[in-house]
Amino acid sequence: MKWQGRRKSSNIDDRRGKSGSGQGIGGFSPTLLVPLVRLLFSKVGLFIVGGFIVVSLVMGKNPLALITQLLSGGSLTESSAPYKATAKDQELAEFSATILANTEDVWNKLLPNYREPELVLFTGSVSSACGSASSATGPFYCPGDEKLYIDLSFFDEMERRLNAPGDFAQAYVIAHEVGHHIQKIMGTTDKMNRLRGQVSQTEYNRYSVMLELQADFLAGVWAHHSQQMTQMMETGDLEEAMNAANAIGDDRLQKQSSGRVVPDSFTHGTSAQRMRWFKKGFETGDLSQGDTFSASSL
Repeated sequence: MKWQGRRKSSNIDDRRGKSGSGQGIGGFSPTLLVPLVRLLFSKVGLFIVGGFIVVSLVMGKNPLALITQLLSGGSLTESSAPYKATAKDQELAEFSATILANTEDVWNKLLPNYREPELVLFTGSVSSACGSASSATGPFYCPGDEKLYIDLSFFDEMERRLNAPGDFAQAYVIAHEVGHHIQKIMGTTDKMNRLRGQVSQTEYNRYSVMLELQADFLAGVWAHHSQQMTQMMETGDLEEAMNAANAIGDDRLQKQSSGRVVPDSFTHGTSAQRMRWFKKGFETGDLSQGDTFSASSL
């Protein structure tokens, strides 16, 4: 991608190194479950936990995070050492700000009164309006505060563990999360939230797949118009995005992790579906063709 020297977004909240040493619930370690349960259900434990809750409220901390730190031998104080980004991390931060700026240019052109989301860069763990999350969660969009959250180490994971390298693969990830923001603006996300609890889990998973595939389509729409406006894409870039979409299909990830595939548990779509909808968005650039919820076939 020819991204260097282009405008960077000002909608960046850089929290790298500011997450603190304690993890939120989203990053809770399973290895601490046994001692934590034993503590909670002892008389002494109840007294201690009550004290921790009071302390946590005063400190503005998550009480579970404080207890977890104590059990793991950690300190109740956060590290005061300043965060020092490596040259690679800093380049990824600049790249992400540039791609976000490009999505702003595209969606401001396509959507009247577009609300630009904020991109939060973090390390380790982060708090959002959707709760706490660890780096293991991967990049995500929180509709509660209309922000994108990314630990830049995920891009390294894409290359090493998922075999999905390349800067345009990374741009696809950002554009996909921005796609969820478009869904929030269009009211699709709110409709999905209203379905929760009204349909079976299997059926809700089907709707979740449709939501994710539409975000892939919207990422493709961004790429289509971005290329028309900036000519940033180079030979091989489209293949990088397609490879990334293939790498994070539910069927492929399930087979890699457990050796078996359970379609009813899919929440993001198969590799083939993710590639198909991204490519459709890229080839058409037409928002009206991205209604995955009414599509006869995904």
